[in-house]
Amino acid sequence: MSRFDWYFLRQLLVVFCFFALVLVGVFWISRSVSLFDRLIGNGQSALVFLEFTALSLPTLIRTVMPMAVFGAAVYATDRLNRESELTVMLATGTSPWQLARPVAMFGLVTAVMMGGVTLYLRPALIEQLDRREAEVSRDIAARLLQEGRFMHPTRGVTFYIAALEPDGTLVDVYLSDRRDPENPVTYTCAKAYLVWSDDRTHLVMVDGMAQQFDRAVNTLSTTIFRDFSYDITDVTRRQSGARQNIRAVPTLDLVFDRAALMTERGFEIGKIVEELHQRFSWAAICVSVALVGFSVLMLGGFSRFGLWPQVLLAFTALILLEGVRGMVSPMVLARPELWWLLYMPSLGWLVFAALCLKLARRPFWVIFQRAGRAGAL
Repeated sequence: MSRFDWYFLRQLLVVFCFFALVLVGVFWISRSVSLFDRLIGNGQSALVFLEFTALSLPTLIRTVMPMAVFGAAVYATDRLNRESELTVMLATGTSPWQLARPVAMFGLVTAVMMGGVTLYLRPALIEQLDRREAEVSRDIAARLLQEGRFMHPTRGVTFYIAALEPDGTLVDVYLSDRRDPENPVTYTCAKAYLVWSDDRTHLVMVDGMAQQFDRAVNTLSTTIFRDFSYDITDVTRRQSGARQNIRAVPTLDLVFDRAALMTERGFEIGKIVEELHQRFSWAAICVSVALVGFSVLMLGGFSRFGLWPQVLLAFTALILLEGVRGMVSPMVLARPELWWLLYMPSLGWLVFAALCLKLARRPFWVIFQRAGRAGAL
């Protein structure tokens, strides 16, 4: 690579770092508002809030990195064009293909970074995030225990305890579950205990009674029990999806342990294939958006109004790329053998970038004008 290539690459990396920092900050603030309200409102500390936001950063980075790559390519190219540096290079005989070398290298560097995030860092931190959500949900369940108050942890559920002993025993418990309007159930017992098993929360009731009303036949059934276990996981927290979250599965397991994932965890083959190739396709996107942003701006000649038409065209191309990517994912989920479709948007935009570079020195409108003059003669 020439000295200009290193100079251009350095400009691209500096602008990319700036855009990535700004975009991550904007998305982080947007996500942190709801997360702060949910965690702090449930009595968690600020350290838990910071831990959760840190664990969610890889997902934010994966989302904003293609936008930062695209913005860096467009901004750096436009600045070099406004300062006539690209014009000087073209005047010395440098072709648009040669000018695209640092942009391609920039795309490869960011693709390696994206690969590290999507293939390793993001799955590992999502697994840790799911584990911490399960732990925090247990704390939230414990904080629902308030003596002498009727509590409504979720719609259709009423919970009451008369007293809470120092060893954690719940005294005189009342639980009304009306989530099924046709069969509401009411539980009462003398004592109860909260028991956690894996990521589930159970209320073990002792010496109690269950009353179930069947609206269809208008009858009330009463059952007296010595001990009864009631799963209150769905009542005390939202499902975190830790047991069935394919995003937390390591990449090597998606490649080599598909049979185990299907039999032990119940994942469908289409979901496994789609998740695996999505992780690789995110890296390919970085290369394609960088070259598209650069090549489209190379189509413009000198204008006192700048390259705003080309910038608008480049942003339109980025929006179309995202739209096409959203269309192919359901197809791969339904038919896993079509996994190669996930790479087609990036490949298509690489072809589009090559066409733009081909026309950069001799735009098609100039070719048409020369052809028209030749025909007139």
